[in-house]
Amino acid sequence: QVQLVESGGGLVQAGGSLRLSCAASGRTFSSYAMGWFRQAPGKERDFVATINMRGGTTDYADSVKGRFTISRDNTKNTVYLQMNSLKPEDTAVYYCAARALPVATQAVSYIYWGQGTQVTVSL
Repeated sequence: QVQLVESGGGLVQAGGSLRLSCAASGRTFSSYAMGWFRQAPGKERDFVATINMRGGTTDYADSVKGRFTISRDNTKNTVYLQMNSLKPEDTAVYYCAARALPVATQAVSYIYWGQGTQVTVSL
């Protein structure tokens, strides 16, 4: 198993920045591509970003492209999401997840999930 714990969420004004972290258990963290998803109340869980096993390849949702950066440090078993120029529509619970299937933008491809961390962006 892989256990994931997110941290770094909080309240920020529009235009501000936050850095989310996701700490993974075990020694096999580097065997998984990782992703970030977000879910607002009453809405579905949406893809945000993904990163491959070594960290050399990333992909982003159009809504966050140019503002968010996903990265990982396999020596620390940690994946990050740097969020800049935050907008109110970024408000959601953010989840990190470990992927087992090839379609990175769909939640069904991910088999391990963290508990989520709340990000609230105010005007």
